[in-house]
Amino acid sequence: MDHYKITTDETLRETIRHGNSSYPFAYYPENLWQFDFHRIDWHWHRELEFLIVADGAALCLAGTDRIELQEGCGILINSGILHRFEAQCDIFTPNIVFSPTLLAPEKSLIYEKYIRPVIKSSVPYQIFDPHTSWQNHVLQLLSQIFALQESQQNNELCTIQLLFQMWDILLKHLSLDCDSKNLPHLDYRQARLQTMMQYIHDHYMEPITLGMIAASASISKSGALHIFQSGIGISPVAYLIQYRLAQAAELLCTTQKTVFSVAEETGFTSSGYFCRTFRQHYSMSPNEYRQKRA
Repeated sequence: MDHYKITTDETLRETIRHGNSSYPFAYYPENLWQFDFHRIDWHWHRELEFLIVADGAALCLAGTDRIELQEGCGILINSGILHRFEAQCDIFTPNIVFSPTLLAPEKSLIYEKYIRPVIKSSVPYQIFDPHTSWQNHVLQLLSQIFALQESQQNNELCTIQLLFQMWDILLKHLSLDCDSKNLPHLDYRQARLQTMMQYIHDHYMEPITLGMIAASASISKSGALHIFQSGIGISPVAYLIQYRLAQAAELLCTTQKTVFSVAEETGFTSSGYFCRTFRQHYSMSPNEYRQKRA
């Protein structure tokens, strides 16, 4: 089975280009299970993302929430929102990612009056449940957009027509009241979270303390705990351990280094502690994991 991974820059912004400058739209008929460690890890992008769980169930972490998406449900991830998708089994999740400027140029009347209110609102995401009439209508339009991409070339005009229909529904039903006092706070919190996560990515091989993680974002230890807990639901140290384990798993699959060397290179204080922690996380030993992924 092929495995895929997401690539991000130092701010966790996704680096792949979705579409191109003349048509900033991309369709991805993805299976979450095929990604490394069965997840599309933390990232954000300026583009909007619409995803449907065609079969199975997925876990989405968006903004400050954990969302379980059951089969038939969908979600919109708004522009600039840090998010992550996880799968517990084989699961098909077709999705589209496109720039808001596909619908109208920035500073145009259409953009300022109809597009900007959504992407600049305090709505980090919107779930689409087939049991709610207007949300089911959005899901039907999304399914039509997906079908177009799979069955018809020269589909750009029809795709945009369907996107506008969907956008009209969103404008009528989303709560777009914008509390300008809260938005900078949300941006500040996400920026600090990204800063601390990137510090962990850069220094996970070294001895790291909670104080050092907090200092990287110029905040207190209690502030770091609060931002991590509200942002991704775990503590900074727990995220550090998870990241070390992910890097260790990658080394086990791509190198012939000993378990001792892998543990040492990924910041664990001893191979014994590494093996115990690895088994708790992956339900198998490092050597078993290596053999299974060989």
